[in-house]
Amino acid sequence: ASGEAASGGASPRQGMAAWAEQLQRELAGRGLAVASVPGKGRGLVAARSFFPGEVIICQEPYASTPNRISVGSSCDHCFASGNLRKCSVCRVAWYCGSVCQKEEWKLHQLECQAISALTEERKKMLTPTIRLMVKLILRRKLQSEKAIPSSATDNYDLVDALESHISKVDDNQLVLYAQMANLVQLILPSIELDLKEIAHTFSKFACNAHTICDPELRPLGTGLFPAISIINHSCVPNAVLLFEGRTAYVRALQPLSSNTEVSISYIETAATTLKRHNDLKQYFFTCTCPRCIKDSEEDALLEGYRCKDQKCDGFLLPDSG
Repeated sequence: ASGEAASGGASPRQGMAAWAEQLQRELAGRGLAVASVPGKGRGLVAARSFFPGEVIICQEPYASTPNRISVGSSCDHCFASGNLRKCSVCRVAWYCGSVCQKEEWKLHQLECQAISALTEERKKMLTPTIRLMVKLILRRKLQSEKAIPSSATDNYDLVDALESHISKVDDNQLVLYAQMANLVQLILPSIELDLKEIAHTFSKFACNAHTICDPELRPLGTGLFPAISIINHSCVPNAVLLFEGRTAYVRALQPLSSNTEVSISYIETAATTLKRHNDLKQYFFTCTCPRCIKDSEEDALLEGYRCKDQKCDGFLLPDSG
């Protein structure tokens, strides 16, 4: 854990407690609070009313990367797809213009040096997930050195507090995370790294990272939005996660009163309970929302077939013979 002391001789535990208080204060200013939710752990709760369409919370990613690195599918900073130019030094990062390149420079300067030192064979191993980890580590380094600003909703402590579910990960995946952690160490040899912590963070990516999409919901990249990751799933969500560029916005789908838990859907909800529960396995929980508890009738409709008789408005179940 990285939790830095809040002052002089404070312990990591005291530092984390001070950060948690700061997070609650910052969220309170947005009409929100982190609270314990029965059966779910922590969650994000409205501390005031929100109307449909209102932005509940928005966040820039703590770290993000395009899905297709070598092709240059989108700008490394804003995820725009037009007029892209490759970084002339590392030849991995792409930018839509000088504004985005300057915005990203403090971070990319370190990444660029690390990537440029790699052999061509090692560069081929720079998957989006590996690059996301490299960017996360470099951002943590810059914030700890106070080279870039941080806040209660934009610092590594919030990443550190995310659930990894590492104890539930199968052995093959654990071996893969260990191999990926070793690769990150090879890419960043000048930074002292805890390989076990990196493996845990890869596990956090699997159940906390979000796919950044364009307005047509086409995937552009992956981002880690730690404050938004506090929001729990429901198959009948009262909010929706959308993106403008790389910024994530959570908007209310219905009126929310004070003390209501904010929920979004992690998966495609137009599916049967069995399919939804299967899709949710990567998040290591079983949904018990009202729809999952009583939707046998809806499941029948989703799995059924329309009767061939045009005059009949009924439907046939797959096993009805």
